[in-house]
Amino acid sequence: MPSPPSRRMPPGGALLLAAAAALLPTQSQHSCLVGAANTSSSSDVAPARPTSAFFPLPAAASGPIEDATCDVEQLEAANDSQLHVILAELMTTAFFRSFAVDLDQRCPLAGWNTKKKKKGGSLGGDEKGSASGAAAFKVPTTSETGEKNEAEGCAGELPDLDLAAEPACSVDLGGKDNEPDFLSGGGGKDDEPGFLGSTAGSSFSTQTTTESTSDEGEEEFECTGGKDELDDDAEPLCSLATDDSQSSNPFASASFESAALHSISERIDSNEWDSSQQNTFVWNRVSDPVVENYDEPCEDEAGNLPETFWLDMCSEIRSGEGLSIVNLQLNPERNTGYNGTHIWNAIYEENCLALDGSSSAPMCYEERVLYRLLSGLHTSTTLSIAKNYYPPSKRKGRTDWEPNPQYFIDKFADHPDHLRNLHFSYVVLLRALKKAGPFLYKYEIKTGDILDDEMATILLRRLLDSMILRSCHDVFTAFDENLMFKEQSTAISLQENFKGVFHNVSSILDCVQCQQCKLHGKMAMLGYGTALKILFLPEDKVGLSLTRNEIVAFLNTIAKMSESMREVRELTTMYWSTHTRLEKSEEGGGPPIGGGASIGGLAAGIDGVDVLDAAVGAVSSLASQGLIDESSEAKLIERAFQRQPELMILSKHYGNDLRKFLSFLPNVDSQISAAGLDDGDPDAIIVGTGLAGLAAALNILDRGGRVTLIEKEHRMGGNSNKASSGINAYNRNNTYGDSLETFRADTTRSAGSSAKSHLIDVLVENSESAVRWLKERVGVDLSVLAQLGGHGHKRTHRPSSGMVGAEVIYGIQRAVKSYEGSGNLQILMDTRVLQLKKDEDGAVVGVEVVTSTKDGENKTTTLTAPNVVLATGGFASDRSHGSYLEKYRPELMKMPATAGEYSTGDGITLGTTAGAGLVDMEKVQVHPTGWVDPKDPSNHQKVLAGELMRGVGGILINQQGQRFCNELGTRAYVTDKMFSHDTSYRETKKWNIDSEIPTFSLVLSSSAAEGAKKHVDHYLNKGLLVKLEGLNALAKWMDLPVSTVKATLQAYQRDAAKGKDEWGKTHFSGVPSNDLSKEVFYAGTVTPVLHYCMGGLTIDTEGNVLAEDGNTIPGLHAAGEVSGGVHGENRLGGNSLLECTVFGSIVGKKIPIKPRASIQQTIQNGNASGKGKADLAKFSMEEVGQHNTEEDCWIAIDGKVYDLTDFAEEHPAGPESIIELAGQDGTEAFEAVHSAGILEDFDAVGVLVVT
Repeated sequence: MPSPPSRRMPPGGALLLAAAAALLPTQSQHSCLVGAANTSSSSDVAPARPTSAFFPLPAAASGPIEDATCDVEQLEAANDSQLHVILAELMTTAFFRSFAVDLDQRCPLAGWNTKKKKKGGSLGGDEKGSASGAAAFKVPTTSETGEKNEAEGCAGELPDLDLAAEPACSVDLGGKDNEPDFLSGGGGKDDEPGFLGSTAGSSFSTQTTTESTSDEGEEEFECTGGKDELDDDAEPLCSLATDDSQSSNPFASASFESAALHSISERIDSNEWDSSQQNTFVWNRVSDPVVENYDEPCEDEAGNLPETFWLDMCSEIRSGEGLSIVNLQLNPERNTGYNGTHIWNAIYEENCLALDGSSSAPMCYEERVLYRLLSGLHTSTTLSIAKNYYPPSKRKGRTDWEPNPQYFIDKFADHPDHLRNLHFSYVVLLRALKKAGPFLYKYEIKTGDILDDEMATILLRRLLDSMILRSCHDVFTAFDENLMFKEQSTAISLQENFKGVFHNVSSILDCVQCQQCKLHGKMAMLGYGTALKILFLPEDKVGLSLTRNEIVAFLNTIAKMSESMREVRELTTMYWSTHTRLEKSEEGGGPPIGGGASIGGLAAGIDGVDVLDAAVGAVSSLASQGLIDESSEAKLIERAFQRQPELMILSKHYGNDLRKFLSFLPNVDSQISAAGLDDGDPDAIIVGTGLAGLAAALNILDRGGRVTLIEKEHRMGGNSNKASSGINAYNRNNTYGDSLETFRADTTRSAGSSAKSHLIDVLVENSESAVRWLKERVGVDLSVLAQLGGHGHKRTHRPSSGMVGAEVIYGIQRAVKSYEGSGNLQILMDTRVLQLKKDEDGAVVGVEVVTSTKDGENKTTTLTAPNVVLATGGFASDRSHGSYLEKYRPELMKMPATAGEYSTGDGITLGTTAGAGLVDMEKVQVHPTGWVDPKDPSNHQKVLAGELMRGVGGILINQQGQRFCNELGTRAYVTDKMFSHDTSYRETKKWNIDSEIPTFSLVLSSSAAEGAKKHVDHYLNKGLLVKLEGLNALAKWMDLPVSTVKATLQAYQRDAAKGKDEWGKTHFSGVPSNDLSKEVFYAGTVTPVLHYCMGGLTIDTEGNVLAEDGNTIPGLHAAGEVSGGVHGENRLGGNSLLECTVFGSIVGKKIPIKPRASIQQTIQNGNASGKGKADLAKFSMEEVGQHNTEEDCWIAIDGKVYDLTDFAEEHPAGPESIIELAGQDGTEAFEAVHSAGILEDFDAVGVLVVT
């Protein structure tokens, strides 16, 4: 069997599961469908074409999408306007970031053996080759074309990893503490067949077939740790030891039988294909199939396959005892340097298949669909690699992963059709999402974190709702799966072969050694398999067929495609910002590692100018713009011509980013005077990303200012995300008789004796403009008007669909993040402020922060700005010893809360440490209605049952079956009536911490429920409400006599008819129908909960923080719940979002915007040529051999000697493979794993002299 042509594999980072178009015939020709699982990187997809080829991205990826009914522009518009933001946020939730995967499955390929072993060991492998008789895979060192073959290895070409860096191929499980509760069971459908569904693999061929066409003296490839792929007890390269507690599979799994993979037909027609195509895709006879199943599916009497045929689509994404839970957010897809040529070759040999059995006809539709899906996935992975190509490196001055636009150009300049395959794949996935929509809309997301689950549910439903929007509708219906398998005569064989190829590709993923790569490969293929299963199954079977893990993979794969579409534009823009014409690198596989173009480095290949020119050009530009003085200019020019290493490195990586170049100059010489250095400071640092912080940020950004946003959590939005009732505003045009005076009176009455009229006036008088700003600037639907408790009129605005908090945060977060690309916005997540920094005059001028890194380390930094805005929320969830809650309201310490666990009063502490005064700290609002989850009644965190539920007609009934209050009264009033059921409270009007917190029934009629349908449906889905048909069912649920409940409801009907009840209620909505036996009720259990802190930092009407003496603290501002005094003794429902919007906007509008010098982004041309270096020292092999320890590790490679002592620990595959070659010639071992490019980032200490 001829070997497929050798292809040089550039560095990569995750799954490459497609033969790119250049590796396949054009779609006008017939082709064997090949799926390739190189989980390293994009392969060289075609011979390099002339560099004059024009590549007008992104215009090349435009126009109609073949095999779909929409065009690229429609898909881009839908992705930008709705889908991308929702998907990106959804993937951060606990449910969707937790993926179960087995990275230890045995490679199924048979017939892998080694003919000849390399000398000198391997940089990542085992000199002993295969153990236990398992054969290692054979790959020729040199192909027929003379190209060198790249061996598999971890971080084969990953540049610049620092000493402390984690191996790039490893998987971060995030620790046992990050494992969501749902992994121990629960959630989803009660009858769901387990988290993973099918884990049963098909039987695999164990026969070894040895057939080689290589010459006798040809050296065979031994992949890095080749034995690890086959030996059960061997750790694979880049493996990760999981927690022992996770070693057993926590999931029960139902097994599906794998479909039979029919024999692969021979397809040879040398006259039809040219030689390169034939060598790549056609063999004289079929190799052993990877997947075998001897129980072929039974046809029905009409000759059709059974409806259950597609159920096992995902069965070859196998799992067993090695099952682990991986946090996908901690393991993003990026360049790991893994090289998997042998994986490509294995898939070439195992997966050649003409679905329709013909080699002469054009590619059939089904083949084209499967090919384009795999090509789209290949494209997506290549984009992820290009976007995250260069790792953080202290030596290179990189603090984060940086992109490589040149790599992107090299891959797609000649193949814009690959980008169109990405668009096609996205459309197919969206069609599957639409078909699964009814099931997913009702799907119960359950991890144990009820607040996070609620947010995930809201986002998922928002995503599903987007398909009805005008901007998105067409893309969800653009693909028609019904066009597939229509030809009656070939339908069965096509379906069987289609699934068989998919199974083969899925199975071969277990041969990948890089764990990061295998993770993303398995996740993406499971997502594809789930989508295809959804598309091909009858609609009534979809919901029953999906497992939790499949849903997670499916949505993550959609999000992956969504992100990739954005990356196309981003990488294109990056490239043309530093190039005036298209320049492909010589090898067409990306620039030399460590010396090529990245957005943080030089643009390689532009007119051939070297780093010296970059340094001189950058200095000249800074001087001409007045950003450095003449003395500094002279010093830098002198150092440039002396080729000072620090300046050369800085110029190489930041020569085209003058702002960063300028800010980093003190690292070259602390005495250099940079006139424009303070230009980088933002106008404001905003601490907290709830509505108050985001409102302040957006107002500053809209005015042309610069902002740094700091958030201690992993997600933006804070408690604002959870607001459900609405936002209040006086509307002069409404017809409900409202006025500023009545709004002010209602707010003042609720504030009681602590009312501060100057703050209430600001709140009320700015309410109309605040809501208008949210509607017009942020784009939030606030079309529904309601009347909440404590209000004399309808003035609470909310969306017609969805929860108001989630909708507002979604909109404003998108608006704020739109500034990220401008350079005016920096967002620091997982970052906590330790203290405020003040100057000698007492003004706040910055913050000291600590950022939690992925590896658990804490990095402390000082940030400066002339203004700091505190928008950190309240302290209702802090029950720790010494907390504000314990200090001011100790009797409430045992009471549940609706606020997130992050509500710990951080901003109040920061302010008081800086001298701020406090007000109303004892005013902690107890909301009367928090839902009691019957499945977890003791949970301290509760979901709020907002005023809306009572505003539409919900009534409160105690355990004796009686009403006891005006449900539309203020929160303080209703809570008081609830607490009065406790004897001690009734007598003292103070809650006893040892008293049992009472519970009550909240009951809605069918008409009341209709007034809050979205909320009711949401609470029903969460299990917080139950639907009860008739009076008897309601009484039974309440565990009360029917007569008691009937009497209470009939009394309420009579009061409603009169227009007033004994508690003064005069507004009656949603009154139960006269025939209570036929009424449909919705009921749930509620209890008082801590909800809001009225007290906080003292502020004035402009949001300035006041010191204890009443004077302003220069540079310090506050907005939202962190401030006190706005609400007095009790906040009126709907005024929280209003306060955040009003005072956040006031602060954002008043902060001065600093004029800045215009730093032009100068295009610097150059490459690292290495000219000017002194002659290297000469060493014999004997001398090299003396440096043979872990502390002193020299290795000779390709005639040069390298000191790799410091690099050993940062080697992505681990230090062992470096140390074991200490003092030796490691050329052959190195070349078996890496390309020469990686060495360009290292300076040789000498040359090897053979004696």
